Amino acid sequence: MNDIAASAAPAIETDKVAQLRDNVGRAVVGKSNVVELMLVAVLCEGHVLLEDMPGMGKTLLAKTFARSLGCSFRRIQFTPDLLPSDICGSRVFNQQTAQFEFRPGPIFAQVILADEINRATPRTQSALLEAMEERQVTTDGITAPLERPFLVVATQNPVEIEGTFPLPEAQLDRFLMRVRLGYPSAAEEDEIVRRAGRADPVAGIGPVIQPAEVAGMQSRMDAVRMSEDVRRYLLAIIRASRQSADIRLGGSPRASVALYRAAHALAWVRGRDYVRPDDVKELYPLVLAHRVVLSADASLKVGDPEIVLGQILQQVPVPAE
Repeated sequence: MNDIAASAAPAIETDKVAQLRDNVGRAVVGKSNVVELMLVAVLCEGHVLLEDMPGMGKTLLAKTFARSLGCSFRRIQFTPDLLPSDICGSRVFNQQTAQFEFRPGPIFAQVILADEINRATPRTQSALLEAMEERQVTTDGITAPLERPFLVVATQNPVEIEGTFPLPEAQLDRFLMRVRLGYPSAAEEDEIVRRAGRADPVAGIGPVIQPAEVAGMQSRMDAVRMSEDVRRYLLAIIRASRQSADIRLGGSPRASVALYRAAHALAWVRGRDYVRPDDVKELYPLVLAHRVVLSADASLKVGDPEIVLGQILQQVPVPAE
């Protein structure tokens, strides 16, 4: 689609997105692309797995993003002794009323930072499954809904393996994207150092988007179009992940739906009412890398699923816009 057609498209609210990026940028240096991806996850009602080294600003990013959306925020530090009730809550006997009362856990917030999620046992990790998929929590037979928007931002260290429990495929599949922050550039790191020692950077951050506005954004996102050629391309690269000799477990239909919805949201966030092939290509490794399982040979020779997925993108023809 050419620029003339794009300019004739219905007006799309991009000012809020720009305000969100700028607001988060007051506390977090140089992560505007990650902010866009986190907003994509919110619009798709998905979740984000941040995988990177300690000290890269994951906690600061999640906290600032929550404040910019006017959402409640809770951080849960995952440890081997963490229990499911420590996350979801439990029933406690009230001696004054002589009745059991439900005391909600930290999962009852709108933005959850599940810090070092792979340090908890699989049983504790699974406590998040219902909340992430159905936006509700069931404890002792009582089901309580979670307030929307609801976003889980989980972190894990890709290097440390001592004392960690790898996330099972069912848990990984609940995350819309796996994102790596990466080291800052020289200029960005210089700015980070210059800001060091100042007052709490999050203290002055206020909301630029209200939680009630998110539902309206989601409904307006439905106006974004995807041409038949782009949709076929999306399905072709998903199927290619299943046919690759380097991949033992390829993308599922859930991955196809996730990539389809994320591409629509990314186009909306960037001010367009149509999806480009480049939107699909950009999101493909982020949506697929944590869902696919490499073959034994590829695990030894390549190791990183994103490299294999990048090779697939080079092999599948891209439709012309």
